[in-house]
Amino acid sequence: MTPVPGGGATVLAAVPTSAPASAPTAPTTAPTVAQALAAARTLGLDRLDASLLLGHRLQRDRAWLIAHDDAPLSTADAQAYAATCQRRAAGEPLAYLVGEREFHGLRLQVTPDVLVPRPDTETLVDWALDLLRAPTWGPAAPRVLDLGTGSGAIALAVAHRHPAAQVSATDLSAAALVVAAGNAQRLGLAVAFAQGGWWSAVAPAARFDLVVSNPPYIAGDDPHLPALHHEPTLALTPGGDGLGALRQIIAGAPAHLAPGGWLLLEHGWDQAEAVSALLQAAGFEALGTRCDIEGRPRCTGGRWPPA
Repeated sequence: MTPVPGGGATVLAAVPTSAPASAPTAPTTAPTVAQALAAARTLGLDRLDASLLLGHRLQRDRAWLIAHDDAPLSTADAQAYAATCQRRAAGEPLAYLVGEREFHGLRLQVTPDVLVPRPDTETLVDWALDLLRAPTWGPAAPRVLDLGTGSGAIALAVAHRHPAAQVSATDLSAAALVVAAGNAQRLGLAVAFAQGGWWSAVAPAARFDLVVSNPPYIAGDDPHLPALHHEPTLALTPGGDGLGALRQIIAGAPAHLAPGGWLLLEHGWDQAEAVSALLQAAGFEALGTRCDIEGRPRCTGGRWPPA
């Protein structure tokens, strides 16, 4: 949606109906909370986004906004809120505007250097935890690796929910690792981070009991890709058919999985069959696929044969 030109506090104040459209009358008073929220909705923002953005600006929760809808905003708050609403209307993710996102019960800080964690990725975490908690699971202190960690969402969720795990995480982006390490420190979770592309960040002799990854998997010509231009392109697509990163991870996994270790991968809703074929060709067994919250095939994985 194209943002309304002009910006500033006047965007969030009611314009008298008698004023010519080409020359709106400047407001004489700052808008109230209710007026600011109403004006945000005229930009196309839904009610929740409008409230979250204003609450973030004022450092107030939604209950306070409702109870104080007649409270006037300061000029600075009105102008800043107007500008933020226009950025949201232009498609910038809400998580970047407020600087955080909830994932698997954790409040994570995010920046444009990392992909915004999606609810679909919780499917991958849930599967990993099911394996780690299974009565037949072997190692008491399993070695878990998250390839391409971004904000650290997957690694930190596993470390939080399964404290016995020895969790490591990698990313090609140094800026992303700064975000991930900051989240780990703030949450008090022990995760070892390393920089590098896929397996190049891992020591040659390193072996893991469980490897998880949400790699870029959108095809380079996907028509939805331009709408995601606010997020880092390298975290979204490897180009081509979208399977390039998945091929690299699967090809390198046998050298870094302990006997009986598992590899779990997130992928596009239409890529489950292709990923299963890649895993089978590489020698994996016990292949399976799990669906996301909307019932679409989202994660596929398999076990490296026991010794």
